[in-house]
Amino acid sequence: MTTRPGSLNEFCWMDLKTRDPAGTAAFLSTTLGWSFAVDEEDWRKAIKMSVDGRPIGGVSDVASPAYPPGTPAHIAYYLAVDDIERRVEAATAHGARLVVSPFDAGGQGRIATLTDPEGAAFSLWQRRHFPGWSFPPGLAGAPHRMVLACDRPDEARHFYEKTTGAPLFCADFIAAAEPGASTPQWELVVAVDDLDNVIRAHDDGRASVTSSEKHGRRVVRLSSPEGLSFLLRHRGL
Repeated sequence: MTTRPGSLNEFCWMDLKTRDPAGTAAFLSTTLGWSFAVDEEDWRKAIKMSVDGRPIGGVSDVASPAYPPGTPAHIAYYLAVDDIERRVEAATAHGARLVVSPFDAGGQGRIATLTDPEGAAFSLWQRRHFPGWSFPPGLAGAPHRMVLACDRPDEARHFYEKTTGAPLFCADFIAAAEPGASTPQWELVVAVDDLDNVIRAHDDGRASVTSSEKHGRRVVRLSSPEGLSFLLRHRGL
C-alpha cells in the first residue's frame, strides 16, 4: 500500500484555531477550494472542512470561553499512532514536553498534545472510529506533505522516528532560513493546479503570498490575514 498523509505514522488531521471562522472559511474557500459546513452528526455541531466531499479538518473559534484569553490563531496537526500511551512515553523519553495528557475524543479516538525538542507543537491521534484524512492521490486542494523548518532538522527527524517507531515518509525536515528567528511550527503542503492564480488572487495586501524555489520545485507560502499559513506546490509535482 502506498504511504500517504492519513496513513499510520503520518499526519492525518488538522484543526484550524481562528478568531475569525467566517473570514477564514471565505479565504480558504476562495484560495484552495475547501468547503466549510456544520457537521450535523457531531453533537458539538462543529464546523468541518472538506475537499471534494472528503473531510480534511475542523475549525475552532479561539475567542470562545473554551480557550484561555489571548490564545493566538494557529493550526493543530495530528500524527496517527498505534498506541498513544506508548508513543507519549517514547516522545517524552526523547525530549518532548507533554502539554495535554491522552484523553478520549468521544468514541472517535484518543488525543495527546506535545511540544517536540525543537519547540514545534504536535498532537498524537490513536484512531477508534475515525481514521482522519482519506483521499485519492493527486487530488487538487488536498494535503500533500508536511514540512518542519527548524535549527536541527536531522535531530528532529530522528525524534519523530523514535516517537512513532517508523520514518515519516510524508514529512520533510529542513533547516530554518534564519536559525533561532522564530518558534518552529509544522506546515501543511497543499497540492494546487495553478500557483500563479493563487498569487494573482491575493495581490491586494490582505494576505501574505511569497514564492520561492526549493530543490528545483516552486513553493508558495500563503498566509491568511491572521497568520495561518500553508505551503502550496503544483499538483503535478
